[in-house]
Amino acid sequence: ENLPPTRDNDVKVQVRACALSWIDTKLLSEIKLEKELLPVGREISGVVLEVGRKVTFFQPDDEVVGILPLDSEESGLCEVILVHEHYLVRKPEKVCWVEAAGTVRDGVRAYTALHYLSQVSPGKTVLVMDGASPFGTIAIQLAQHRGAKVISTAYSLEDKLYLERLRPPVARVIDVSNGKIDVAESCLEETGGLGVDIVLDAGVKLYSAEDESTSKSQLLPHKHDIITLLGVGGHWITTEKNLQLDPPDSLSLFLKGATVSFLNDEIWNLSNIQQGKYLYILLMIPILEDIMEKLSSSIFRPQLDEPIPLYEAKVSMEIVQKNQARKRQVIQF
Repeated sequence: ENLPPTRDNDVKVQVRACALSWIDTKLLSEIKLEKELLPVGREISGVVLEVGRKVTFFQPDDEVVGILPLDSEESGLCEVILVHEHYLVRKPEKVCWVEAAGTVRDGVRAYTALHYLSQVSPGKTVLVMDGASPFGTIAIQLAQHRGAKVISTAYSLEDKLYLERLRPPVARVIDVSNGKIDVAESCLEETGGLGVDIVLDAGVKLYSAEDESTSKSQLLPHKHDIITLLGVGGHWITTEKNLQLDPPDSLSLFLKGATVSFLNDEIWNLSNIQQGKYLYILLMIPILEDIMEKLSSSIFRPQLDEPIPLYEAKVSMEIVQKNQARKRQVIQF
């Protein structure tokens, strides 16, 4: 309510939309950023009201989109917010506020996974687990745009129908909802026994079936399945932070010359050295600009829920934090 004066590199933004994303409290605890009260909503789009005297990228009335830093004291769920200029890029005129805020984080994750961690390129085969999720949808579209052949898994009949309607079409949709389809066997069949070049998982089973409790974990592939379906020189990009590989797993990966990379989209915010932090931010700006360009040209078509009014933000955030939202939740002002 009482904003401090605009500092030299600050941009004062009137927020028009703010996307809600799951807060990784364990990560915040690890890097000593955990607090009793955490600001909610970091992906914003809006109009520039005022700029600091050293700001060079923006001027009043510019339309912008960006991601607030991990250590931000401010919530994106504010009518007006101060943001350092390095966390913002211009929003294309033909992209609406809700799409801009709702796509930017999944876009950064997809670029991190498919550009920086695995260098997707024409002719490669990519397996995207849970392709009907907001992140999975953008990852599929980025991989296809780069010329890759995409296989995806579906967790329900509704997800399967959604994936089959995507244009350009995915090469194969593997419905794992009934637990009877072997993902590794399907992928090897689709690739003529050669295996998949890049696997982007949505979590994996670490233990045997009787040790897994939640219903969703029953739909996840076992880590051995992913290693089996990886091709020679393949890249496994995992979102499983507690992944544990046994010696036989390591041997299989070694024999294939395959790699395992961990997908942490917060790496752009996690440099401990201030100079390195801004180097990372300046690397991230072209990513954000490219995401907006692909959104503007309809290469990216995000999975968004209907825009949500501010008074429903609390209920929506509770759903997001419980991982129960199947579409990206965006608050519209």
